[in-house]
Amino acid sequence: MQYNEIKLTITPAEPWKDIFTSMMADAGCDSFMDGENDNELLCYIPVKDYDEETIRSIVEEHGFDGVRVTCAVQAMPDKDWNAEWEANYTPVLIDDRCYIRAPFHPAMPESEYEIIIEPKMSFGTAHHATTFQMAQYVMETDVKGKSLLDMGSGTGVLAILARMRGASPVTAIDNDEWAYRNALENVEHNHCTDIKVFLGDASLLGTENYDIILANINRNILLNDIPTYVKCLNAKGLLFMSGFYDGNDLEAIRKCCAANGMEYVSHKVKDQWVAVKFIKA
Repeated sequence: MQYNEIKLTITPAEPWKDIFTSMMADAGCDSFMDGENDNELLCYIPVKDYDEETIRSIVEEHGFDGVRVTCAVQAMPDKDWNAEWEANYTPVLIDDRCYIRAPFHPAMPESEYEIIIEPKMSFGTAHHATTFQMAQYVMETDVKGKSLLDMGSGTGVLAILARMRGASPVTAIDNDEWAYRNALENVEHNHCTDIKVFLGDASLLGTENYDIILANINRNILLNDIPTYVKCLNAKGLLFMSGFYDGNDLEAIRKCCAANGMEYVSHKVKDQWVAVKFIKA
């Protein structure tokens, strides 16, 4: 498959590279790398999916005060880009307890939890700060025998970790068909086939209730869906969320949760990304 490389130079780099990564993914880019310096983000998009107007709107009309972005596009030679990407993809070890790797990485049988993720260039492999911190919360929480819902489940890594730690039943939902199919593969890889995986969003939530809900999505979707999550939580149920930033985003999430009967417990910050824990009053 032929690709275009879109090189963004973003000043300042943090936290904006992550934000532009998300926007470029929405525009059709399916893999990303750091450039030669910290300000460069290399985005790769199939030629058939490249739309100049969409990219221009992201670069020129992003609306972020104080952020300067320049863009350069070049056609890439036709080669096996997935193999190239795999060569630069590394496993993740969280708190010396949870080892998350792809099938082509060496095993680490001495780790407490070893999860095999077929990443397929999708988010949710714990390289990102949000997934990393949510995995930490799952390992810190007594989930054994608890019903658990993973919203915006991506690769399914958090649902799989929760199931390995004894959560049951476990449900995973994502609105992206690629992620949905990827999660089905991954629950099979990790012998967690009793995890129920669905394609959809919070509109799928009905009469079932959960002891724990994980939601690693983004600020706006979370603010919209928090009332639905709360209705689905059992008394004293736990709600863990990530996908937003420290500061105004966290404050907005806390206010929304308080208005819906949730009590703040704690939060984590990594690379300015936040993961937060609430309990149903």
